[in-house]
Formats: sequence, structure tokens, C-alpha cells
Amino acid sequence: MTVRTPTVSAPAPPGRMGSSVPATELLSFLGALGEWRDRRKAELDELDQAALHSPDADALSADVVLSMTVWKAVSDRYELILVTWDSGRVGPTETERISALIWGGLDAGGAGGSLAVSLPEACKLSDALAATLRAKLALDPGDADLAARLRELRAQVERISDLVKLEPANVRDQALAHHHDLDRRLTDLADRNKRGADIGGLIGPFEIDAARTERDLIVGAATRKERAADVARARTLRGELEAQGTAVRALADKAVATVTPAPRLAVPDVTALGPVPNTPSELEKYLTRLDAVRRALGQAQAAYGSALGKRDELSQLLDAYQVKAASVAKGNEDLAELYRRGRTVIEAEPVDLARLGALVAAYQAYLEGTK
Repeated sequence: MTVRTPTVSAPAPPGRMGSSVPATELLSFLGALGEWRDRRKAELDELDQAALHSPDADALSADVVLSMTVWKAVSDRYELILVTWDSGRVGPTETERISALIWGGLDAGGAGGSLAVSLPEACKLSDALAATLRAKLALDPGDADLAARLRELRAQVERISDLVKLEPANVRDQALAHHHDLDRRLTDLADRNKRGADIGGLIGPFEIDAARTERDLIVGAATRKERAADVARARTLRGELEAQGTAVRALADKAVATVTPAPRLAVPDVTALGPVPNTPSELEKYLTRLDAVRRALGQAQAAYGSALGKRDELSQLLDAYQVKAASVAKGNEDLAELYRRGRTVIEAEPVDLARLGALVAAYQAYLEGTK
């Protein structure tokens, strides 16, 4: 079976994160990206139809859904960039925003979860997924002969080489071995093709292996980036909670010393959780515990702050009623005595909130009765 829409490779992105990209480079990139988006959608639609009529339709459905999801994430980000681009009416601020939209994370998740990758990574992932689907369906690109397919595979193997360089030291040797094997096999395929040998039965499995390797490297790099971001987020949050905890403990000490009855809520110490772990499973648990500490600190801060606020509120009410009494019940000795008792309670520590509340209520009731 032949797919009429030829395969297409994503354009090279301009600039880097945090840099302002020249408008001329952005114009060229957006034009190429728009063409890539439209052609990839047409290609995926045809691949979807081919997969539906394939004997392995059920096995291929996950690959089709993931390919469509990644394409949709790219398309949505492309539309956001176009809005910011505003037909070229951009300055340095807008071009920096566009750079952030290109290099910042976007959700390219599938049914099995989500993965935050940059726009260029998502485009490469889409290329790899489309190549995998073509190979699994044993489809020939509509306008591509073997030589063209070999050229695309050579470009793919070079991209894999760049990705291997980003692998951490503990797995780089294994990734290098995979790349060397792919490079050797591709060189052999090219030599066979030059000699006129039939490589039709060999190129399909190679395309699957190359696409799978590139996809795994992209996903692995994105996963490590997410993990590093989680570690940084955990460290930042831990520092913030440590400072907040110190402040809330000081607030609690002040409330206990200043008012009675005072709340008796424990103020958690985030340092008791220990240092931030690096392993994914332990990091997830640690972030959950940090969130629990954050909520507990918020509750303690609200409770102790409310107790101190109640003291201030009652003190202000007493003073306000005294001002009112000066105009409607001037010289009333009973009100003067209630006010004196209220001020005595306020000036004592800890302030008896129940007694102060009763005195303020009595002052208010007496004042209302004098009208």
C-alpha cells in the first residue's frame, strides 16, 4: 500500500530559551512549521486509515493515538505562537515570548500519561512516531524511492548521535552501542543499494529500530528534565516552608504568650523530612509530604493569627464604643467602669479573650440601652 502524502521532517528551530530571535528567522521558521504541521496531519490521517484496515489494527491504535496527541500539542503551541507573532508586529519583548513558547515545555502526553517536552522535541518525536507507523504498516512513502529513504535515515541516525551525547554517563555506553549498531547497519544498507541489491525487506525493520531508538532517547531526555525540575521545585519549596515554619512558630509563641485561650496546633518542621531525594519514587513521596507540611503550616498560621486578630478586634470595638458613648452617654459612670475593666484585661498578658469579649458585649448592650 502507498500513502499519497509524502513524509516530512520538522524544521530546525531558531534561537534558544531566553533569547530574542530575529524576526526574519521567526518568519522563516513559522512558515516551515506551518507547512510541516499541515503535511504531518494529512500524513497521519492516511496512516490512521491504513491502520484501521490493517490486521494489526488493535496493536497499532496506541501508536496512532500517541502520534495524533503529539501533533495536537504541537499544533496548539503553533497557534499560540501565531497569536504572539501578530503578523510580524513584534518587538524584543514579543520575540522573547515566542522563544519561550518554542523552547518551553508543552504537554505531549498520551493515554498513558503526560510528558513535558519542548516544541522542537515534540516535532522530532512526531517524526519518529510517523516513521514507526509507516514501517509497521509496511508503507512506501508516496514520492520517496529507496535512495531518498536512505538519506532520511542517515539524517535520523545523525539526530540519534546528537541525542546520545546528552545521555548521562551511567547509560551513555549502552546508547552509544545502539547508535553504532544503527550506523553500521545503515552503512551496510547503503552499500547494498549501491550494488543493486534488493534491500526492500531490510529497510523496514531498520526504520522501526531507528524510530524506536530516537523516540526512546527523546522521551528519556524529557523525563530527566522533568525529574530535575521536580528536584529543583522540591528544594525551592522546602526552603520556602522552612522560612514559613520559623515565622509561624514565632507567631504561635506570640499568640500563646499574648492571649488565652490560645490554639494548640502543632507547627510542623520541614527539616524533619530530611534532604530532598533524587530517585523518582522517593521524590514523589517527598513532594507529597511537603504539600502536607504546607497545608499544616497554613492551618496553624490561620489559627494563631485569628486568635491575635480577635484580641485586636475586641480592643478596637471597645475604643469605638467609648467614642460613641462620649456623644450619647457622656459622664456615665457604669460605662466608664466597664471601659476601665476592659482596658485592664487588654493590658494584661495573656489577654483573657472570653472575659474581654463579655465586657465588650456588656458595654455594647448598656450603650444601646441608654438611647
